[in-house]
This record gives sequence, C-alpha cells and structure tokens, in this order.
Amino acid sequence: MATAITKSMSGITAVVLAAFVSYGAAWYFGMVDGNFSLLLFLAAVVTGTYWVAEQFYFLPHRYKDVQALDEATAKRQAELAAMGITKVDSDTSQTKTQLIMQPWWLDWTAGLFPVIIVVFLLRSFLFEPFKIPSGSMIPTLLINDLILVNKFHYGVRLPVINLKVLDNNSPQRGDVMVFRYPPKPSLDYIKRVVGVPGDEVAYLNKKLTINGKPLNKTALPDFFDEDTLRYSKQFEETTGSRKYRLLNDDDRPAFIPGAEDFPDKQNCRYSNEGVVCKVPQGHYFMMGDNRDNSLDSRYWGFVPEKNIVGKAFFVWMNFGNLKRIGSFN
Repeated sequence: MATAITKSMSGITAVVLAAFVSYGAAWYFGMVDGNFSLLLFLAAVVTGTYWVAEQFYFLPHRYKDVQALDEATAKRQAELAAMGITKVDSDTSQTKTQLIMQPWWLDWTAGLFPVIIVVFLLRSFLFEPFKIPSGSMIPTLLINDLILVNKFHYGVRLPVINLKVLDNNSPQRGDVMVFRYPPKPSLDYIKRVVGVPGDEVAYLNKKLTINGKPLNKTALPDFFDEDTLRYSKQFEETTGSRKYRLLNDDDRPAFIPGAEDFPDKQNCRYSNEGVVCKVPQGHYFMMGDNRDNSLDSRYWGFVPEKNIVGKAFFVWMNFGNLKRIGSFN
C-alpha cells in the first residue's frame, strides 16, 4: 500500500477520533448538551465507511503487496538457482504478517464497526438502557436503578430524529414511559401515563380522577426512603387492571406552584385544590409516582406523541441493591 495514502489516512483518522473524544469530554464536563443517539449514529457511519473501504480497497491492496512479495521471492530464488545457489533463507512469513496486518487507523475504525453497528441497531430499534437519576418515580423506581426500555412497543422510530415509521401499540394509562422532555427534547424523562388523548385528568386534593371517575386508592404501610431517611404515606392506585404504588407527602400543599407556560395550557384549570386538564389529541398527561416530589405534566404540560421513546419494563441492575432486579408495574 502506498506510503502516501497510509500517512494521509493516519492523519485524517487522528483528527476524526480527536473530534469524537473532544465532543465526549465537552459533554462530560457539561460544556455541551450531549446527544448519545447522534454520537452513536455518527460513529456507525464513520466506522462503516472505513469498514467498506477496508473490505473493497485497503485489504485487497495489502493482499496484492503479499502477492508481489511472493512473486519477488520466487523470482529471486529462480535467479539464485540458475547461479547454482540452492540454500537460501526464503522465509517471508514475518514480512507477510506485517504486510497483511491492519494499521492502527483501520483497527480503531473498521475493526470496531461490527460492535458499534450491533449496539446501534439494538439500542435504536429494540432495547435501550437508562439510569434513573431522581426520586420522582419512587417507590416504583429508585435512584440509580438501571432499567431497560422497549423501543418497539409503541412503534418503530428512526434513530436521532425519532420519526415513527411503523405503528404498534398506543400508550395506555398506567404505562411507565420514557419520552423526550418537551421543554428540552435533548433530555429523556420517565413518568407514568395517567391521561391519554381526549381524557379529562383531575388531580384535586391529591386524588386522581379520570373522566369524572376517581381511581381506586388503597392505603399501604408507610414507605421509608433510605436516602432521605423519611417516611411517606404509601398507596396502591388502580387503573383498569393495572396496580401500582405511589407516595404522598402531607407536608406538601395540594396546589401546583410555579406551573410554566406550555402549549395548550388553556386546556388546564389551576386552583388551590390542584389542576384539571383536558388532554389534546396526539398528547399524553404524565405524572411521577412520587406525587408530591415530581415535576411532570402538572408543571410543564402535555407530552406529544412524537416525543415518545419507549416503554420501561425491567430493572436489570442496581449496584447498591441487587434485590431491585426484576420487572415492575
């Protein structure tokens, strides 16, 4: 392979890898809003380009170099044999190994493509891992729970742009759903679906009513939060056949302080008792199970269908509490 091409590709690859590292570092230190889906997509495109170039250009050229070496060795042996010299060191195996070996800039690009494309496809269309960063979904999900999200349950979407290309199930009341935070879509949020399109959701005096029908709410033993060392009142709420637990804090008022301006806010009526909202078509009303410690649709509005990421269904790890592993409602 020509030395000039090797040097050129080595320099180009160094710049590309440095750009990825710089972006990751800026994201880690909070200098930019990171987008892992975009980063993974770009990594798949870049490494895929190198992989194609390796299969159809660079690797065939390295094999040609090996073939040229074999031909030169055979020719030299023939010339020496004509001169009566038969005992020569003709072992070129080490040289051929060096010729066929991938240079570092292909090893770190084309060599990683199979792994990156598998991760990209699994994460984009099947299952995506998330880490629970806050206590808004206690007691269902705890801080530092590592969960899996079913990406195809609500339909197949294109990565990065999140455009649905194949429909599937519609979100149901009681589903725990991951979605793009409407005020800042670069962030992923997780809450429970309490209202679907057309529903009138009322949360008054800490009691949830859907279309005029109060949800059944049964008292359970108090929940002890090991992080805050506090007890909270715990209840079991029923939506259809779905049962799940929630918390209420008697020290928090029923009214909703600091609600933001959001699209279709005119569909909501705020009072000292709480809020009543009519869910627009194509939107969902989301609430955290830690009802008095959750910034959700009561504060920032409805979640449009286009923001849906997937349905959360399984805790696959919590390094501080292995008993957390398992499915949840």
